[in-house]
Amino acid sequence: MFRFKYSPAFFNWALKSPHWKKEWHVGVRTTNTARKLVAFISGIPVQLRVRGKVLDCSEINFLCIHKKLRSKRLAPVLIKEITRRCNLLEVWQAIYTAGVILPTPVATCRYFHRSLDWEKLYEVGFSPLPPNSTKQRQVAKYRLPSTTSSPGLREMQRKDVPAVLDLLTRYLDRLDMAQVFTEDEVKHWLLYDKESGEDQVIWSYVVESDGKITDFFSFYCLESTVIGSSRHKVVRAAYLFYYATETAFKDNQDELKTRLNLLVKDALILAKRVRHTIGPTLSRA
Repeated sequence: MFRFKYSPAFFNWALKSPHWKKEWHVGVRTTNTARKLVAFISGIPVQLRVRGKVLDCSEINFLCIHKKLRSKRLAPVLIKEITRRCNLLEVWQAIYTAGVILPTPVATCRYFHRSLDWEKLYEVGFSPLPPNSTKQRQVAKYRLPSTTSSPGLREMQRKDVPAVLDLLTRYLDRLDMAQVFTEDEVKHWLLYDKESGEDQVIWSYVVESDGKITDFFSFYCLESTVIGSSRHKVVRAAYLFYYATETAFKDNQDELKTRLNLLVKDALILAKRVRHTIGPTLSRA
C-alpha cells in the first residue's frame, strides 16, 4: 500500500556524509542502450565505538534489486562486492539493518508511530478505526497543542555545533555501542544548509538556558507514495533522529523519562507545524 519515495535531496544527505567514497556506491546497469539501473547497494564510512574500542566501519544501506531480478541470488553478489571494496581500504567491520533476522543481530528494535493527521492516515489505510471508537474521538485523541512547552527551544544553528557535539558525545557514552561523531558529521547530519537550494530533509532544535545548550532533538522527513488511493498521493513521515539531554546525567532516572517525553511532545508539535513539508506521522525505532 505504501512505497518509499526517496528524493534527490534525501539521497545526497544519506549517501554523501563526510569522507564518503564514490566506490562504495555500487550499481548494476543493463548492457543495452537504456543503461537502466537494476540493482544497487551503498556504504558510508563511520567510526563505531563498541564498548571501549573505536572501529573504522562501513554503514551499509539501500540494498535494492529490480523486482524482475529477485530470487536470482543477486543480493549475495552485491554484498560480497561491497565487502571487497571495503576490505581494500582496510575496513573489516560493517553495520546494517534488515527487516528479517540475519545471523547474528547485535540489537533489535521496534517502530512506534504517533499520528499527526489521523484522519488522512485512516483514509489511506495506514491507521484502522479501533472498535468502540469514532473518527471524532480519534482526531481528538491525537490533537496536539499549538505551542511548545520547553523554554529556550529554538532551531539549531551553525554556532551550536560544538555544544551539540559535546552533549551528544556524553549522552552516547552511556551506551555500549554508538557512532563516534566529529563536528563535520554533526553539521552534515543535523544542520540543514539553507543556501544549498535543496529540499529540507533534516530538522534540528536545541534548548538553550543561560547560554548553555541543555537539550537537543532532531527528525528527518521521508515520503511514501500511496498506492491505490485516488484521494491522497503521498504520506510524509517525520522520523525521530538523534537527541540528548543533560537530565540523563542526574541520579534520578525518572526525571530523564519525564524530560524525554516533554522533548518528544515538542518534536511532535514542531513536525505538525511544518506539516506542508512533513505530514501525518512521526516514527521512532
